[in-house]
Amino acid sequence: MLTFAAASLVLIMIPGPDQALITRSALAGGRRAGLLTMVGGVLGLVVHVGAAVLGISAVLLASATAFTVLKVVGAVYLVWMGVATLRGARRTLREQPEDEDAEGQGAVAGRHVRHGFLSNALNPKVALFFVTFLPQFLPPEGQVFPRAMALSLVFAALYLTWFSLYVFTVDRLGKVLRRPRVRARVEQVTGLLLIGFAVRLALQSP
Repeated sequence: MLTFAAASLVLIMIPGPDQALITRSALAGGRRAGLLTMVGGVLGLVVHVGAAVLGISAVLLASATAFTVLKVVGAVYLVWMGVATLRGARRTLREQPEDEDAEGQGAVAGRHVRHGFLSNALNPKVALFFVTFLPQFLPPEGQVFPRAMALSLVFAALYLTWFSLYVFTVDRLGKVLRRPRVRARVEQVTGLLLIGFAVRLALQSP
């Protein structure tokens, strides 16, 4: 369990689409927005955990067509988010950030959760992780399902802990990071990273 936890934490800490989206949300909407995006990311993980336990992910990875379809959809989504972030950077330089209050709190919350959810749910690399990495820590026979769920809960708890600390750090640095020029530069880098992650995802093989 300790080995699994340590390896999972390292994987979670590696910069990826989740970190880029959570950074974007935390800068644009503050701590609440960052945490909501994180919750969406966890819900996306739940999809892959359930699929892996039921064997669906194994079928997905065995089918080149299914893998390619999910990969393309995920890459397109990340490109769309990257372009939206770059456009947001231009608005920030003009000191015209999006007015989230005008949308209503429910709509804003749902949007942040949806972004985090789709980022993970449409990422076949997450499916690959749960199909190839998780089974290494499962018993060859016996209580496989309870063990798989316990390890998945550990991964989710580490994900929540790490990104909660990350969101609080971004929020604490908010006075500096939300200055128009600084925020615009961060959004530009984040947008380019999202597009870069999309390209890398598109080139991913099963």
